[in-house]
Amino acid sequence: MQHTPVLIVGGSLVGLSASLFLSWRNVPHILVEKHPGSSPHPRAMGFTETTMEHYRTVGIADRIPQAPAGARLRRVTTASLVADWTEETQWTPGETMDRNPDLSPCTGAAIAQDKLEPVLRSAAREFGAELRLGVELVDFTQDATCVTARLRERDGGAAYTITSDYLIAADGATSSIREGSGIALTGVGHLKTLRSVLFRCAEADRYLARGPQQYNIVQDGFRAFLTTYGDSRWVLMFDDDMERSEQALRAAVRRALGRPMAFDIITTGRWELAGRIAERYAEGRIFLAGDAAHQLPPTRGGFGANTGIDDVWNLAWKLERVLGGTDATLLDTYDAERQPIGWLRHQQTFSRPDYASMVGGGFTPEPLFGNAALEFGQLNRSEAVIGAGPALPAAASPLDWQGQPGTRAPHAWVTKGGQRISTLDLFGRGYVALTANPAWMRALRNLSITLFEAGTDILFPADAPFQHVFGVQDEGATLIRPDGVIAWRTNSAPAERELAVLQTLLGRHN
Repeated sequence: MQHTPVLIVGGSLVGLSASLFLSWRNVPHILVEKHPGSSPHPRAMGFTETTMEHYRTVGIADRIPQAPAGARLRRVTTASLVADWTEETQWTPGETMDRNPDLSPCTGAAIAQDKLEPVLRSAAREFGAELRLGVELVDFTQDATCVTARLRERDGGAAYTITSDYLIAADGATSSIREGSGIALTGVGHLKTLRSVLFRCAEADRYLARGPQQYNIVQDGFRAFLTTYGDSRWVLMFDDDMERSEQALRAAVRRALGRPMAFDIITTGRWELAGRIAERYAEGRIFLAGDAAHQLPPTRGGFGANTGIDDVWNLAWKLERVLGGTDATLLDTYDAERQPIGWLRHQQTFSRPDYASMVGGGFTPEPLFGNAALEFGQLNRSEAVIGAGPALPAAASPLDWQGQPGTRAPHAWVTKGGQRISTLDLFGRGYVALTANPAWMRALRNLSITLFEAGTDILFPADAPFQHVFGVQDEGATLIRPDGVIAWRTNSAPAERELAVLQTLLGRHN
Protein backbone atom coordinates (compact mmCIF):
# COMPACT_ATOMS: atom_id res chain seq x y z
CA MET A 1 0.00 0.00 0.00
CA GLN A 2 1.49 3.34 -1.07
CA HIS A 3 1.79 6.16 1.45
CA THR A 4 2.15 9.88 0.78
CA PRO A 5 2.35 12.75 3.28
CA VAL A 6 -0.45 14.67 1.51
CA LEU A 7 -3.14 13.52 -0.91
CA ILE A 8 -4.92 16.23 -2.92
CA VAL A 9 -8.25 15.24 -4.44
CA GLY A 10 -9.20 17.60 -7.26
CA GLY A 11 -6.89 18.99 -9.91
CA SER A 12 -8.55 22.21 -11.00
CA LEU A 13 -7.24 25.66 -10.04
CA VAL A 14 -7.27 25.20 -6.28
CA GLY A 15 -5.94 21.65 -6.25
CA LEU A 16 -3.21 22.54 -8.73
CA SER A 17 -2.26 25.61 -6.69
CA ALA A 18 -2.07 23.44 -3.58
CA SER A 19 0.22 21.05 -5.44
CA LEU A 20 2.36 23.94 -6.68
CA PHE A 21 2.74 25.48 -3.23
CA LEU A 22 3.48 22.15 -1.54
CA SER A 23 6.01 21.06 -4.15
CA TRP A 24 7.74 24.47 -3.93
CA ARG A 25 8.03 23.77 -0.19
CA ASN A 26 9.42 20.29 -0.91
CA VAL A 27 6.40 18.53 0.60
CA PRO A 28 5.89 15.17 -1.15
CA HIS A 29 2.30 14.60 -2.22
CA ILE A 30 0.04 13.05 -4.83
CA LEU A 31 -2.75 14.89 -6.65
CA VAL A 32 -5.58 12.96 -8.28
CA GLU A 33 -8.07 14.46 -10.72
CA LYS A 34 -10.88 12.48 -12.31
CA HIS A 35 -10.76 14.38 -15.61
CA PRO A 36 -7.90 13.99 -18.10
CA GLY A 37 -7.44 17.76 -18.43
CA SER A 38 -9.10 21.13 -18.15
CA SER A 39 -12.79 21.73 -18.73
CA PRO A 40 -13.73 22.78 -22.29
CA HIS A 41 -15.59 25.68 -20.68
CA PRO A 42 -12.99 28.17 -19.37
CA ARG A 43 -15.05 29.11 -16.26
CA ALA A 44 -12.91 31.47 -14.09
CA MET A 45 -11.26 34.43 -15.74
CA GLY A 46 -9.96 37.16 -13.40
CA PHE A 47 -7.14 36.56 -10.94
CA THR A 48 -6.37 39.12 -8.28
CA GLU A 49 -3.19 40.83 -7.20
CA THR A 50 -3.03 38.62 -4.10
CA THR A 51 -3.18 35.45 -6.20
CA MET A 52 -0.42 36.82 -8.40
CA GLU A 53 1.63 37.64 -5.29
CA HIS A 54 1.47 33.96 -4.31
CA TYR A 55 2.58 32.91 -7.79
CA ARG A 56 5.32 35.57 -7.67
CA THR A 57 6.65 34.11 -4.42
CA VAL A 58 7.01 30.64 -5.93
CA GLY A 59 8.58 32.09 -9.06
CA ILE A 60 5.99 31.59 -11.81
CA ALA A 61 4.30 35.01 -12.06
CA ASP A 62 6.28 35.80 -15.22
CA ARG A 63 4.60 32.81 -16.94
CA ILE A 64 1.17 34.38 -16.49
CA PRO A 65 0.20 37.47 -18.51
CA GLN A 66 -0.66 40.22 -16.04
CA ALA A 67 -3.10 43.01 -16.73
CA PRO A 68 -1.65 46.41 -17.62
CA ALA A 69 -1.15 48.75 -14.69
CA GLY A 70 -4.31 50.76 -14.09
CA ALA A 71 -6.56 48.27 -15.90
CA ARG A 72 -9.88 47.64 -14.18
CA LEU A 73 -12.89 45.47 -14.77
CA ARG A 74 -15.94 47.44 -15.90
CA ARG A 75 -19.56 46.30 -16.15
CA VAL A 76 -22.28 48.23 -17.95
CA THR A 77 -25.98 47.89 -18.74
CA THR A 78 -26.74 48.10 -22.45
CA ALA A 79 -29.08 46.83 -25.14
CA SER A 80 -26.18 45.03 -26.88
CA LEU A 81 -22.43 44.93 -27.23
CA VAL A 82 -22.43 47.61 -29.92
CA ALA A 83 -25.02 49.91 -28.31
CA ASP A 84 -24.32 52.81 -26.00
CA TRP A 85 -24.62 51.79 -22.37
CA THR A 86 -27.18 53.30 -20.05
CA GLU A 87 -25.27 52.92 -16.79
CA GLU A 88 -22.07 51.53 -15.30
CA THR A 89 -22.35 49.26 -12.28
CA GLN A 90 -20.09 49.74 -9.28
CA TRP A 91 -19.00 46.77 -7.18
CA THR A 92 -18.98 48.86 -4.00
CA PRO A 93 -21.48 51.74 -4.18
CA GLY A 94 -19.64 55.03 -4.25
CA GLU A 95 -16.27 53.38 -4.98
CA THR A 96 -14.78 52.72 -8.41
CA MET A 97 -12.94 49.51 -9.27
CA ASP A 98 -9.67 51.43 -9.54
CA ARG A 99 -6.85 49.79 -7.59
CA ASN A 100 -4.19 51.72 -5.72
CA PRO A 101 -1.00 50.61 -7.54
CA ASP A 102 1.07 51.29 -4.41
CA LEU A 103 -0.52 48.39 -2.52
CA SER A 104 1.02 45.49 -4.45
CA PRO A 105 4.00 44.71 -6.65
CA CYS A 106 1.59 42.85 -8.94
CA THR A 107 -1.37 43.63 -11.08
CA GLY A 108 -4.18 41.15 -11.58
CA ALA A 109 -4.20 38.66 -14.43
CA ALA A 110 -6.86 38.31 -17.11
CA ILE A 111 -6.29 34.73 -18.18
CA ALA A 112 -8.87 32.03 -18.74
CA GLN A 113 -8.86 29.09 -16.33
CA ASP A 114 -8.19 26.56 -19.09
CA LYS A 115 -5.02 28.49 -20.00
CA LEU A 116 -3.82 28.98 -16.42
CA GLU A 117 -4.25 25.36 -15.36
CA PRO A 118 -1.58 24.00 -17.79
CA VAL A 119 0.87 26.58 -16.42
CA LEU A 120 0.20 25.37 -12.89
CA ARG A 121 0.48 21.70 -13.88
CA SER A 122 3.80 22.27 -15.60
CA ALA A 123 5.25 24.27 -12.71
CA ALA A 124 4.07 21.80 -10.07
CA ARG A 125 5.69 18.92 -11.98
CA GLU A 126 8.91 20.91 -12.36
CA PHE A 127 9.02 21.21 -8.56
CA GLY A 128 8.47 17.47 -8.15
CA ALA A 129 4.71 17.03 -7.82
CA GLU A 130 3.08 13.75 -8.76
CA LEU A 131 -0.13 14.42 -10.68
CA ARG A 132 -2.43 11.57 -11.60
CA LEU A 133 -5.06 12.65 -14.11
CA GLY A 134 -8.02 10.46 -14.99
CA VAL A 135 -8.03 9.02 -11.46
CA GLU A 136 -11.09 9.32 -9.21
CA LEU A 137 -11.69 8.91 -5.51
CA VAL A 138 -13.93 5.92 -4.79
CA ASP A 139 -14.16 6.25 -1.01
CA PHE A 140 -12.09 7.20 2.01
CA THR A 141 -11.78 6.72 5.76
CA GLN A 142 -9.63 8.32 8.39
CA ASP A 143 -8.44 7.45 11.86
CA ALA A 144 -6.05 8.98 14.38
CA THR A 145 -3.00 8.05 12.30
CA CYS A 146 -3.86 8.53 8.63
CA VAL A 147 -6.39 8.92 5.84
CA THR A 148 -7.03 5.87 3.67
CA ALA A 149 -8.30 6.56 0.16
CA ARG A 150 -9.43 4.06 -2.45
CA LEU A 151 -8.76 5.35 -5.97
CA ARG A 152 -9.59 4.11 -9.45
CA GLU A 153 -8.33 4.94 -12.94
CA ARG A 154 -11.35 5.96 -14.97
CA ASP A 155 -10.17 4.28 -18.17
CA GLY A 156 -10.96 0.90 -16.66
CA GLY A 157 -7.97 0.36 -14.41
CA ALA A 158 -8.24 -1.49 -11.13
CA ALA A 159 -8.97 0.27 -7.85
CA TYR A 160 -6.05 0.72 -5.48
CA THR A 161 -5.46 2.21 -2.04
CA ILE A 162 -3.26 5.06 -0.83
CA THR A 163 -2.74 6.23 2.73
CA SER A 164 -1.77 9.78 3.59
CA ASP A 165 -1.01 11.80 6.68
CA TYR A 166 -3.39 14.51 5.45
CA LEU A 167 -5.93 15.00 2.67
CA ILE A 168 -6.85 18.24 0.91
CA ALA A 169 -10.38 18.13 -0.49
CA ALA A 170 -10.40 20.36 -3.58
CA ASP A 171 -13.17 18.32 -5.19
CA GLY A 172 -15.64 21.11 -5.89
CA ALA A 173 -18.98 22.40 -4.71
CA THR A 174 -20.57 18.94 -4.57
CA SER A 175 -17.59 17.58 -2.61
CA SER A 176 -18.10 13.94 -1.66
CA ILE A 177 -15.30 14.35 0.88
CA ARG A 178 -17.11 17.18 2.64
CA GLU A 179 -20.33 15.20 2.69
CA GLY A 180 -18.57 12.04 3.83
CA SER A 181 -16.93 14.00 6.63
CA GLY A 182 -20.30 15.19 7.92
CA ILE A 183 -19.55 18.89 7.43
CA ALA A 184 -22.71 20.97 7.03
CA LEU A 185 -23.17 24.06 4.85
CA THR A 186 -24.60 27.44 5.73
CA GLY A 187 -25.40 30.54 3.65
CA VAL A 188 -28.09 31.77 1.30
CA GLY A 189 -28.07 28.42 -0.53
CA HIS A 190 -29.38 27.77 -4.03
CA LEU A 191 -30.61 30.85 -5.88
CA LYS A 192 -31.02 29.66 -9.47
CA THR A 193 -29.60 27.44 -12.18
CA LEU A 194 -28.29 29.20 -15.26
CA ARG A 195 -27.36 28.23 -18.81
CA SER A 196 -24.62 29.68 -20.97
CA VAL A 197 -23.15 29.44 -24.44
CA LEU A 198 -19.46 29.85 -25.19
CA PHE A 199 -18.64 31.18 -28.66
CA ARG A 200 -15.71 32.57 -30.63
CA CYS A 201 -16.08 35.97 -32.26
CA ALA A 202 -12.91 37.85 -33.20
CA GLU A 203 -14.88 40.80 -34.57
CA ALA A 204 -16.45 41.44 -31.18
CA ASP A 205 -13.02 41.99 -29.61
CA ARG A 206 -12.65 45.42 -31.19
CA TYR A 207 -15.49 46.75 -29.03
CA LEU A 208 -13.36 46.15 -25.92
CA ALA A 209 -11.44 49.31 -26.85
CA ARG A 210 -14.43 51.24 -25.51
CA GLY A 211 -13.59 50.12 -21.96
CA PRO A 212 -16.12 47.69 -20.51
CA GLN A 213 -15.60 43.93 -20.53
CA GLN A 214 -18.94 42.85 -19.00
CA TYR A 215 -22.39 43.69 -20.33
CA ASN A 216 -25.80 43.32 -18.73
CA ILE A 217 -27.95 42.94 -21.85
CA VAL A 218 -31.43 44.40 -21.39
CA GLN A 219 -33.93 44.29 -24.25
CA ASP A 220 -37.69 43.83 -24.40
CA GLY A 221 -38.22 40.13 -23.76
CA PHE A 222 -34.48 39.37 -23.54
CA ARG A 223 -32.12 39.48 -20.56
CA ALA A 224 -28.61 38.05 -20.57
CA PHE A 225 -25.06 38.69 -19.42
CA LEU A 226 -22.21 38.91 -21.93
CA THR A 227 -18.50 38.85 -21.15
CA THR A 228 -15.20 37.90 -22.74
CA TYR A 229 -12.18 35.77 -21.96
CA GLY A 230 -9.99 38.24 -23.81
CA ASP A 231 -8.96 35.80 -26.54
CA SER A 232 -11.91 36.11 -28.93
CA ARG A 233 -13.92 33.69 -26.77
CA TRP A 234 -17.10 35.17 -25.37
CA VAL A 235 -19.75 33.73 -23.10
CA LEU A 236 -23.43 34.63 -23.02
CA MET A 237 -25.20 33.69 -19.80
CA PHE A 238 -28.97 33.33 -19.72
CA ASP A 239 -31.03 34.16 -16.68
CA ASP A 240 -32.86 30.82 -16.79
CA ASP A 241 -32.42 27.06 -16.97
CA MET A 242 -34.03 26.58 -20.37
CA GLU A 243 -32.37 24.26 -22.87
CA ARG A 244 -32.02 25.94 -26.26
CA SER A 245 -31.49 24.52 -29.73
CA GLU A 246 -28.45 25.62 -31.70
CA GLN A 247 -30.74 27.83 -33.78
CA ALA A 248 -32.05 29.52 -30.62
CA LEU A 249 -28.53 29.92 -29.23
CA ARG A 250 -27.34 31.57 -32.42
CA ALA A 251 -30.31 33.92 -32.40
CA ALA A 252 -29.58 34.90 -28.79
CA VAL A 253 -25.91 35.58 -29.56
CA ARG A 254 -26.89 37.77 -32.50
CA ARG A 255 -29.26 39.76 -30.26
CA ALA A 256 -26.55 40.25 -27.65
CA LEU A 257 -23.95 41.34 -30.23
CA GLY A 258 -26.35 43.85 -31.76
CA ARG A 259 -25.08 43.67 -35.33
CA PRO A 260 -24.15 40.89 -37.76
CA MET A 261 -20.81 39.30 -36.89
CA ALA A 262 -19.31 35.94 -37.74
CA PHE A 263 -19.07 33.60 -34.75
CA ASP A 264 -18.73 29.91 -33.94
CA ILE A 265 -20.39 28.17 -31.01
CA ILE A 266 -17.84 26.20 -28.96
CA THR A 267 -19.88 24.63 -26.18
CA THR A 268 -22.69 25.24 -23.71
CA GLY A 269 -22.73 25.25 -19.93
CA ARG A 270 -25.11 24.80 -17.02
CA TRP A 271 -24.23 25.96 -13.54
CA GLU A 272 -25.74 26.79 -10.18
CA LEU A 273 -25.75 30.27 -8.69
CA ALA A 274 -25.56 29.76 -4.94
CA GLY A 275 -23.94 30.88 -1.71
CA ARG A 276 -22.77 28.13 0.63
CA ILE A 277 -20.01 28.10 3.22
CA ALA A 278 -18.85 24.99 5.09
CA GLU A 279 -19.45 25.34 8.81
CA ARG A 280 -15.90 24.14 9.35
CA TYR A 281 -13.00 23.66 6.96
CA ALA A 282 -11.40 20.68 8.68
CA GLU A 283 -12.34 17.32 10.09
CA GLY A 284 -9.46 15.47 11.66
CA ARG A 285 -6.81 15.03 8.99
CA ILE A 286 -9.01 16.32 6.16
CA PHE A 287 -9.04 19.95 5.00
CA LEU A 288 -11.54 21.57 2.64
CA ALA A 289 -10.39 24.14 0.10
CA GLY A 290 -11.92 26.04 -2.80
CA ASP A 291 -15.50 25.31 -3.78
CA ALA A 292 -15.57 22.35 -1.41
CA ALA A 293 -15.32 24.92 1.39
CA HIS A 294 -17.14 27.90 -0.13
CA GLN A 295 -19.44 28.15 -3.11
CA LEU A 296 -19.70 31.76 -4.24
CA PRO A 297 -21.08 33.24 -7.47
CA PRO A 298 -18.93 35.07 -10.02
CA THR A 299 -18.04 38.56 -8.83
CA ARG A 300 -15.75 41.35 -9.86
CA GLY A 301 -13.91 40.72 -6.60
CA GLY A 302 -13.00 37.24 -7.83
CA PHE A 303 -14.27 35.57 -4.67
CA GLY A 304 -14.49 32.06 -6.08
CA ALA A 305 -11.18 30.72 -7.39
CA ASN A 306 -9.07 33.43 -5.77
CA THR A 307 -10.46 32.68 -2.31
CA GLY A 308 -9.64 29.00 -2.85
CA ILE A 309 -6.09 29.79 -3.94
CA ASP A 310 -5.72 31.87 -0.77
CA ASP A 311 -6.98 28.85 1.20
CA VAL A 312 -4.21 26.56 0.04
CA TRP A 313 -1.54 29.27 0.33
CA ASN A 314 -2.54 29.48 4.01
CA LEU A 315 -2.53 25.70 4.41
CA ALA A 316 0.64 24.73 2.54
CA TRP A 317 3.18 26.23 4.92
CA LYS A 318 1.32 24.80 7.91
CA LEU A 319 1.44 21.30 6.44
CA GLU A 320 5.14 21.77 5.71
CA ARG A 321 5.84 22.72 9.32
CA VAL A 322 3.71 19.98 10.90
CA LEU A 323 5.11 17.27 8.65
CA GLY A 324 8.55 18.56 9.65
CA GLY A 325 7.82 18.08 13.33
CA THR A 326 6.06 21.26 14.46
CA ASP A 327 3.18 20.99 16.94
CA ALA A 328 0.20 19.63 14.97
CA THR A 329 -2.10 22.18 16.61
CA LEU A 330 -0.80 24.63 13.98
CA LEU A 331 -3.21 22.95 11.56
CA ASP A 332 -6.13 24.00 13.77
CA THR A 333 -5.43 27.57 12.70
CA TYR A 334 -6.41 26.80 9.09
CA ASP A 335 -10.10 26.52 9.94
CA ALA A 336 -9.85 29.32 12.53
CA GLU A 337 -8.43 31.73 9.93
CA ARG A 338 -10.03 30.72 6.65
CA GLN A 339 -13.62 29.85 7.56
CA PRO A 340 -14.39 33.37 8.86
CA ILE A 341 -12.87 34.83 5.69
CA GLY A 342 -15.07 32.57 3.57
CA TRP A 343 -18.09 33.76 5.53
CA LEU A 344 -16.98 37.40 5.23
CA ARG A 345 -16.80 37.06 1.45
CA HIS A 346 -20.20 35.38 1.37
CA GLN A 347 -21.75 38.25 3.30
CA GLN A 348 -19.97 40.90 1.27
CA THR A 349 -21.01 39.27 -2.02
CA PHE A 350 -24.71 39.15 -1.21
CA SER A 351 -24.72 42.59 0.41
CA ARG A 352 -23.61 44.18 -2.86
CA PRO A 353 -25.97 45.41 -5.59
CA ASP A 354 -25.14 42.56 -8.00
CA TYR A 355 -26.79 39.94 -5.80
CA ALA A 356 -28.67 41.72 -3.02
CA SER A 357 -31.91 41.66 -4.98
CA MET A 358 -31.71 37.88 -5.44
CA VAL A 359 -31.51 36.74 -1.84
CA GLY A 360 -34.85 37.96 -0.50
CA GLY A 361 -35.90 39.20 2.90
CA GLY A 362 -34.24 36.45 4.94
CA PHE A 363 -30.80 37.93 4.32
CA THR A 364 -29.62 40.95 6.30
CA PRO A 365 -27.09 43.02 4.33
CA GLU A 366 -23.91 43.97 6.13
CA PRO A 367 -21.86 47.20 5.87
CA LEU A 368 -19.64 47.02 2.83
CA PHE A 369 -15.87 47.00 2.88
CA GLY A 370 -13.98 48.66 0.05
CA ASN A 371 -11.99 46.92 -2.65
CA ALA A 372 -8.59 47.39 -0.99
CA ALA A 373 -9.86 46.06 2.33
CA LEU A 374 -11.23 42.86 0.82
CA GLU A 375 -8.24 42.27 -1.43
CA PHE A 376 -5.36 43.21 0.87
CA GLY A 377 -6.76 43.80 4.34
CA GLN A 378 -8.61 40.75 5.66
CA LEU A 379 -7.79 39.86 9.26
CA ASN A 380 -6.59 36.37 10.23
CA ARG A 381 -7.47 35.51 13.81
CA SER A 382 -6.00 32.36 15.40
CA GLU A 383 -3.45 31.01 17.84
CA ALA A 384 -0.80 31.62 15.16
CA VAL A 385 -1.26 35.39 15.52
CA ILE A 386 -0.70 37.53 18.60
CA GLY A 387 -2.65 40.78 18.73
CA ALA A 388 -5.63 40.20 16.39
CA GLY A 389 -8.37 40.58 18.98
CA PRO A 390 -12.15 40.33 18.50
CA ALA A 391 -12.62 44.10 18.75
CA LEU A 392 -10.86 44.63 15.43
CA PRO A 393 -12.86 44.76 12.17
CA ALA A 394 -12.82 41.79 9.82
CA ALA A 395 -11.09 43.87 7.14
CA ALA A 396 -9.66 47.32 6.50
CA SER A 397 -7.39 49.00 3.99
CA PRO A 398 -3.72 48.08 4.49
CA LEU A 399 -3.05 51.81 4.71
CA ASP A 400 -5.26 51.86 7.79
CA TRP A 401 -3.93 48.60 9.23
CA GLN A 402 -0.30 49.76 8.87
CA GLY A 403 1.22 46.40 9.79
CA GLN A 404 -1.49 45.11 12.13
CA PRO A 405 -0.82 41.51 13.28
CA GLY A 406 -3.10 39.10 11.46
CA THR A 407 -2.99 41.00 8.17
CA ARG A 408 -0.91 40.53 5.04
CA ALA A 409 2.44 42.25 5.41
CA PRO A 410 2.33 45.57 3.54
CA HIS A 411 4.09 46.06 0.25
CA ALA A 412 6.73 48.75 -0.25
CA TRP A 413 9.56 49.03 -2.75
CA VAL A 414 12.85 48.70 -0.85
CA THR A 415 16.52 48.13 -1.63
CA LYS A 416 18.33 44.95 -0.60
CA GLY A 417 21.89 44.28 -1.69
CA GLY A 418 21.66 47.07 -4.23
CA GLN A 419 18.53 45.61 -5.84
CA ARG A 420 15.03 47.09 -5.81
CA ILE A 421 12.57 44.52 -4.47
CA SER A 422 9.18 44.42 -2.80
CA THR A 423 8.98 43.82 0.92
CA LEU A 424 6.84 40.82 -0.05
CA ASP A 425 9.91 39.28 -1.70
CA LEU A 426 11.42 38.89 1.77
CA PHE A 427 8.77 36.41 2.84
CA GLY A 428 7.68 32.92 1.84
CA ARG A 429 10.11 30.36 3.20
CA GLY A 430 10.35 30.77 6.97
CA TYR A 431 9.54 33.26 9.69
CA VAL A 432 11.11 36.68 9.16
CA ALA A 433 11.68 39.44 11.73
CA LEU A 434 12.09 43.09 10.73
CA THR A 435 13.40 45.75 13.08
CA ALA A 436 15.32 49.01 13.07
CA ASN A 437 16.68 48.27 16.56
CA PRO A 438 20.07 46.46 16.73
CA ALA A 439 19.10 45.24 20.20
CA TRP A 440 16.32 43.11 18.66
CA MET A 441 18.80 41.76 16.11
CA ARG A 442 20.98 40.56 18.98
CA ALA A 443 18.04 39.25 21.02
CA LEU A 444 16.65 37.14 18.17
CA ARG A 445 19.85 35.85 16.59
CA ASN A 446 19.64 32.45 18.28
CA LEU A 447 16.11 31.77 17.04
CA SER A 448 15.51 29.83 13.82
CA ILE A 449 14.18 32.84 11.91
CA THR A 450 15.55 35.20 9.27
CA LEU A 451 16.48 38.68 10.54
CA PHE A 452 16.59 41.95 8.60
CA GLU A 453 17.61 45.28 10.08
CA ALA A 454 15.79 48.20 8.47
CA GLY A 455 18.26 50.90 7.51
CA THR A 456 21.12 48.40 7.19
CA ASP A 457 20.04 45.17 5.49
CA ILE A 458 16.90 46.67 3.98
CA LEU A 459 16.70 50.30 2.88
CA PHE A 460 13.23 51.83 2.88
CA PRO A 461 12.54 54.98 0.82
CA ALA A 462 12.34 58.31 2.61
CA ASP A 463 8.65 58.71 1.79
CA ALA A 464 7.81 55.23 3.12
CA PRO A 465 10.02 54.53 6.15
CA PHE A 466 9.93 51.13 7.86
CA GLN A 467 8.34 52.60 10.97
CA HIS A 468 5.41 54.00 8.96
CA VAL A 469 4.89 51.05 6.60
CA PHE A 470 4.90 48.39 9.34
CA GLY A 471 3.60 50.56 12.20
CA VAL A 472 6.66 49.85 14.32
CA GLN A 473 8.41 52.47 16.39
CA ASP A 474 12.20 52.81 16.40
CA GLU A 475 12.69 50.40 19.31
CA GLY A 476 10.22 47.75 18.14
CA ALA A 477 10.09 44.74 15.82
CA THR A 478 7.64 42.72 13.77
CA LEU A 479 7.46 39.02 12.87
CA ILE A 480 6.06 37.76 9.56
CA ARG A 481 4.94 34.18 8.93
CA PRO A 482 5.95 32.08 5.91
CA ASP A 483 2.66 32.99 4.20
CA GLY A 484 3.38 36.71 4.52
CA VAL A 485 0.91 37.30 7.38
CA ILE A 486 2.12 39.35 10.33
CA ALA A 487 2.26 37.11 13.40
CA TRP A 488 3.41 39.55 16.09
CA ARG A 489 4.52 43.12 16.63
CA THR A 490 5.93 45.20 19.44
CA ASN A 491 6.89 48.85 19.82
CA SER A 492 9.15 48.08 22.75
CA ALA A 493 12.82 47.22 23.07
CA PRO A 494 13.66 43.59 23.91
CA ALA A 495 12.38 42.57 27.33
CA GLU A 496 11.90 39.26 29.08
CA ARG A 497 8.12 39.27 28.70
CA GLU A 498 8.16 40.06 24.97
CA LEU A 499 10.82 37.45 24.30
CA ALA A 500 8.89 34.80 26.22
CA VAL A 501 5.75 35.48 24.16
CA LEU A 502 7.70 35.33 20.93
CA GLN A 503 9.57 32.16 21.88
CA THR A 504 6.29 30.46 22.83
CA LEU A 505 4.77 31.34 19.46
CA LEU A 506 7.81 30.17 17.50
CA GLY A 507 8.25 27.09 19.65
CA ARG A 508 4.78 25.90 18.74
CA HIS A 509 4.67 26.96 15.10
CA ASN A 510 8.18 27.13 13.66
